[in-house]
Amino acid sequence: MDQLITSYVQSRRISRVSLRHGLLAVLAVLSFSSVGCVSRRMTIVSNPPGAMTLLDGREIGYTPASADFIWYGTRQVTLIKDGFETKTDLVTIPAPWYQWPVIEFFADNFSPKRVTDRRVFNFDLQPKQIIPDEELRARARQLRSEAQIGP
Repeated sequence: MDQLITSYVQSRRISRVSLRHGLLAVLAVLSFSSVGCVSRRMTIVSNPPGAMTLLDGREIGYTPASADFIWYGTRQVTLIKDGFETKTDLVTIPAPWYQWPVIEFFADNFSPKRVTDRRVFNFDLQPKQIIPDEELRARARQLRSEAQIGP
């Protein structure tokens, strides 16, 4: 009888240890499956809308245009639209506090929820200046004469 009770107690201990390890494994899997991350997205808006948008020389669409980004810092935005001056501007995207060094590791990997960082940049486009034909010809004659004379 003592052996039966001892084996039963030992089997219960083993199952408790197994149960404890199993629960820890389940908690670990759940915690890693719900790990948050940082989602970064920028939107370029122009007035008037419909300008072709280049972000760091890469076309991302027509305004309003959005693109995901990975790093913070200065980016080059170029807007092109018929009848308007082409606009090229540098925009600075400062990092929020949770993206500072060291803190960023924990925010990107262990945040309990997904963090979203959305940035919107607005640009006003200027109508293209139309130069009268006679003024354009006069400028061409001046440049031609300067070229013939030399430096």
